[in-house]
Amino acid sequence: VVAGGRGKGNRLDQLAYPYYVFVDRDHSVYVSDHGNHRVMKWKEDAKQGIVVAGGQGSGDDLTQLSNPRGVFVDELNTLY
Repeated sequence: VVAGGRGKGNRLDQLAYPYYVFVDRDHSVYVSDHGNHRVMKWKEDAKQGIVVAGGQGSGDDLTQLSNPRGVFVDELNTLY
């Protein structure tokens, strides 16, 4: 288990309907957490993730996402 693993939920060690995974050159794992309207990042060997986008409910404000279904991070650490 590299991300989540604590059952379905919205804590930093949980996911709800993860859709896509991306691994960057530093071996950090990014997960589009569809059910929690956020993108999570787990650094290598982390026990919990950090929210890197969304996480403030579903919507179109700058701090919100609506059911994210993909994730990509470029060499400048820009999240798409």
